[in-house]
Amino acid sequence: MPGRFHRAMYLNLVQAAESFGVSEKVVEDWIRNEGMPHVPDRGRVLFDRGQVVAWAAERGLAARVGFLAAETHALAAGFGFESLVRAGGIWRDVPAPVVPGLAPSVRRMLAGWVRAKDGINWAPVGGGFALPHLRARVALGHDRGAVAILLLRDALAMPEPPSDGVPVTRLFFFLAPSPRAHLELLGRLSRGLTRGPLRELVVRGAPDAEILAAAACMASAEPAAPEAKA
Repeated sequence: MPGRFHRAMYLNLVQAAESFGVSEKVVEDWIRNEGMPHVPDRGRVLFDRGQVVAWAAERGLAARVGFLAAETHALAAGFGFESLVRAGGIWRDVPAPVVPGLAPSVRRMLAGWVRAKDGINWAPVGGGFALPHLRARVALGHDRGAVAILLLRDALAMPEPPSDGVPVTRLFFFLAPSPRAHLELLGRLSRGLTRGPLRELVVRGAPDAEILAAAACMASAEPAAPEAKA
């Protein structure tokens, strides 16, 4: 086994389940009962993309294989982070966590999830920032994702207080184009709000043009892949 897993080749359990559009329990059942190929890694399992594609094709899941095997998706294929921010907008002095600029159909869907119990994961990341997103990942289509930057008038009443005690007043409310893009977008936003210019620009309330320029230049480098077990 190689000393390092190559991230582009391996999926974790959540990614594998979302790639097939099934629950994690279904994937675990496939491992136990159907011989789904996997690699143990420090108490979890990883999936070689090529092996899983071949396994799925043998079992008549070829209709799902294209989504699983694709090397590019909305974020990598041209609908980049800056475009997502332009689609969602930058909203200042917002009285409540709403996104005024979304298409009516998306806004109605989002309103339903906001009203639903545990429909939204508010995901505070410290320093007064949070990354709210739908708990249920949806497929809006490759050109319909959005990242709305909301600078709130008042601190958000969180279900649980942020761990650092800083009131949340800045939201990056995102809707990913697809379930697969959801994971990349969540990771990209998390990194962008812990280092780099985007965080500082939003903190000081920089003009939209400066924030959009930082979004266009935001690094998409991925963290190192996990070490394999000896």
